[in-house]
Amino acid sequence: MTAMAPAFDLVGLVVADMGKSLAFYRRLGLDIPATADTEPHVEVTLPGGLRLAWDTIETIRSFDTWTPPTGDPRISLAFRCAGPEEVDQTYADLVDAGHEGHRPPWDAFWGQRYAVVHDPDGNGVDLFAPLTPAT
Repeated sequence: MTAMAPAFDLVGLVVADMGKSLAFYRRLGLDIPATADTEPHVEVTLPGGLRLAWDTIETIRSFDTWTPPTGDPRISLAFRCAGPEEVDQTYADLVDAGHEGHRPPWDAFWGQRYAVVHDPDGNGVDLFAPLTPAT
């Protein structure tokens, strides 16, 4: 019998307030029904099949001991934007909506327009786009 390697399938986030967290990710274009705001566990399947899930602290504590991490975010999710202008616009939209801007948009030496915001639970969310269109 041939052994199969595990398949990377899901990224899970622990959230203090499901509604606030889902509202943040909806602003980034994720299709999450409004009815999910009061659920203890929510997941969506992203293009390509990877799933992103959110669990309330209470849900996680129902089966495991969990304490919030301290210090800098331990995870960062990156969202590709259509172009440099969309990086700037998305960053401004999130900050104007009251979310913490960590690094305002800049032209990174690796050839991308880049910015970092924090979601409501302090996770890093990177916004990026190539500085020049792909050829």
